[in-house]
Amino acid sequence: MENNGGGLSETGLRRVRDVLERHVGSGRIPGVVALVGRGGEAHVEAVGTMRHDGGAPMRRDTIFRMASTSKPVSIAAAMILLDECRLRLDDPAEEWLPELADRRVLKRPDGPLDDTVPARRPITVRDILTSTFGLGMDQTALGTPIMNAVFEQGLTPDLPEPMPEPDEWMRRLGELPLMHHPGERWQYHIAGDLAGVLVARVTGRPFEEFLRERVFEPLGMADTGFHVPAGEMDRLPPLYAPDPRTGEFHVWDEAEGGRHGRPPAFPGGGGGLVSTADDYHAYFRMLLNGGVHRGERILSRPAVELMTTDRLTPEQRAARHRQAVDNVHISFGQGQHGGWGMGAAVRTYRGDYAPVGQFGWDGGAGTSAYADPVHGVVGILLTQVGMSVPDSARLIHDFWTTLYQAIDD
Repeated sequence: MENNGGGLSETGLRRVRDVLERHVGSGRIPGVVALVGRGGEAHVEAVGTMRHDGGAPMRRDTIFRMASTSKPVSIAAAMILLDECRLRLDDPAEEWLPELADRRVLKRPDGPLDDTVPARRPITVRDILTSTFGLGMDQTALGTPIMNAVFEQGLTPDLPEPMPEPDEWMRRLGELPLMHHPGERWQYHIAGDLAGVLVARVTGRPFEEFLRERVFEPLGMADTGFHVPAGEMDRLPPLYAPDPRTGEFHVWDEAEGGRHGRPPAFPGGGGGLVSTADDYHAYFRMLLNGGVHRGERILSRPAVELMTTDRLTPEQRAARHRQAVDNVHISFGQGQHGGWGMGAAVRTYRGDYAPVGQFGWDGGAGTSAYADPVHGVVGILLTQVGMSVPDSARLIHDFWTTLYQAIDD
């Protein structure tokens, strides 16, 4: 136990550790690293082992696949470009992404791919940054022609084959119709990857290079990137996808020889980062500090406020809520926050212990990262168990329940 105060009670923090140990002791979670930060101080717990069959213990500096928890971090690159007036929210994106010009839109989201109408207007930068550009992962539409095409074209990272390099990915994306007119409906994930391509096109530099120079290095996020250097591979545990019927552990991605052993062809802002609890704490603390880290400004305060304020209309919010509530088997209850800002969920109603205004996101690899401006708290929960089963989501839920009880004021 490492604790430096910060308005967190010892009794509450012991309860946090007890919950972590209970989940690890169940045999369903091999190991976990959890961080609770408040007032610039951090309490960190590392429990369990790197592998489900034992081996090296979890450490504070263990590197995890952040999966969709990448979204709230990678979006910072686009926000920097907004700050510098190199992007404008309502500019047509086709200036940099010509593959998205002259869009066609399905007459029905579940209809054939050639039954389309012209888009009512061009896709804007705002549409991409708010995940409303017209195409994305829709769990209510699995099995439809458009969702089948998204998978067949390799536009998501959920297949054994790696995603193609960005220009080829854009070419494939440009061949598909949109499911909805630009700005009409919030849809998940693809916009996060698209935002990274946009940043690379605007800057003329690889996305990962710009992120590293403008975000990771100023924040001291030395262990964050799109791959793990060879000399640090022993800090990366396997990623498990347990069998939903039997609970048997299956390795989805091994450390040695796995997906993160070398720079990827496509650095996916939607889900490709690896990182540590301390690195993510530095980033979310910067957001709580209005864009400043140790006296250096990373983002303007208005940019942070734009990111972390709900951008959805009541109709969009209702549709997003229905997706979460009607498909709890996808995330086992995680993701029911109400709103969405830019790259992150924003709580618009109090459905659990977290207050309205909390922002962040969860990842399908068993990760969770949120900041709470009401209490000044950052919470990071990292495991190596994917959400093919509910175990990591239940641990995440219990972590947040106990975290809020530890606030001592």
